[in-house]
Amino acid sequence: MENEISGRTRLAGLFALPARHSFSPMMHTTAFQATGVDAVYLSFDVQPERLGESIQAIRDLEMLGINLSMPHKMEAVKYVDELSQAARLIGAINTIVNQDGKLIGHITDGIGCMESLKQNGIEIIGKRMTILGAGGAATAIITQAAIDGVEAIDVFNIKDDFYQKIEPKLAMIAEETNCQIQLHDLTDEKQLADSLAASSLLINATNIGMAPKTDQMPLPNEGLLRKDLPVFDVIYHPGETKLLKAAKATGAKAVNGLDMLLYQGAAAFNLWTGKEMPVEQIQPLLEKEIKK
Repeated sequence: MENEISGRTRLAGLFALPARHSFSPMMHTTAFQATGVDAVYLSFDVQPERLGESIQAIRDLEMLGINLSMPHKMEAVKYVDELSQAARLIGAINTIVNQDGKLIGHITDGIGCMESLKQNGIEIIGKRMTILGAGGAATAIITQAAIDGVEAIDVFNIKDDFYQKIEPKLAMIAEETNCQIQLHDLTDEKQLADSLAASSLLINATNIGMAPKTDQMPLPNEGLLRKDLPVFDVIYHPGETKLLKAAKATGAKAVNGLDMLLYQGAAAFNLWTGKEMPVEQIQPLLEKEIKK
């Protein structure tokens, strides 16, 4: 290690189950070293019944903070002292910041998506977008997009039990942010065609295109794509889904979810340290890890 561990070294980490597969320790410990922050980052397998005492340990051990992944993102909300606007609207957190014993819960997934769009030259503020899926990643993106000033969002999801649960949450987000958010049935091809025709961006936040569904596409047909409709897919493995291939074939800008992963981590790093993550140094390391 470039920085020697000392009696002043602070700890950050990941609470998840499982946690050992995470790229976060590599990302954050490298960033700590590069920016001169005396800290290390470790992964912890935390059982659901031990989540409360594990979060208390952030205070007791004077940790910088932690990231949270499945299955703890929603349950952890009850153990923090304060929530960011996005975290409150979503009802989930993936980052906790320790401010002298006061624990603040944040959700950085949506921030990561919006920053990725910006870095890839996709301008969506003040415009309309269409998103496929309404699960955790989708809701984080919808919420941050609405907070940041996207004018309208058409959300498409299969009409299952979850559909009924997400509808009031989307209405609440729309009311607080003054963003026009409409939920539609993913099987309504006419509505999907109309929404895409009026949109400046398509986001896939479903798992269609990820193994074992790599030969599938979340759209009913490629004819709905067009050259001036950028496509963002939250999936980063494989690096190019069938949807992104189809978008590129029309001449559209096509972006996978790797930068979203990078920038959601960068947002957490900034919340803990007040410093900018050296993303140009982390990105090639992340790409190398994913190809293993």
